Amino acid sequence: MSQTVLWVLKRSGHREPFDRTKLIAGARAASKNRPVGPEQLEDLAASVERTAWSLGPEVQSEQVGLAVLECLRQLDDVAAVRFASVYKGFEEVDDFARELGLLNREVAAGDAGAADQGASGGTSGGPEP
Repeated sequence: MSQTVLWVLKRSGHREPFDRTKLIAGARAASKNRPVGPEQLEDLAASVERTAWSLGPEVQSEQVGLAVLECLRQLDDVAAVRFASVYKGFEEVDDFARELGLLNREVAAGDAGAADQGASGGTSGGPEP
């Protein structure tokens, strides 16, 4: 009986087996000197691997990268931006500004969702301009 392999299809068209160690190394580099521990990186890798398997036995490298980015955003914003800068190939300061804008929108949307959940049902007059 053979073990099923999770394949990652690279942008070049090359296929390689999913490498959890490589994934953790990239996330560790992005989170260097940040408050992200080894256990959190292991959990991140497990989550990304589960996500990849849910997409099938072969996934695009872009899907893996986006899953890593999403997990890092939940752990540490700075690590997420660092990872994005390499993963997305930032070449200019504007690339960082764009990513920070996306991150700020996500944080604001998360804050709005938390406020909605905590609302007691009364009217507050809506959001401030």
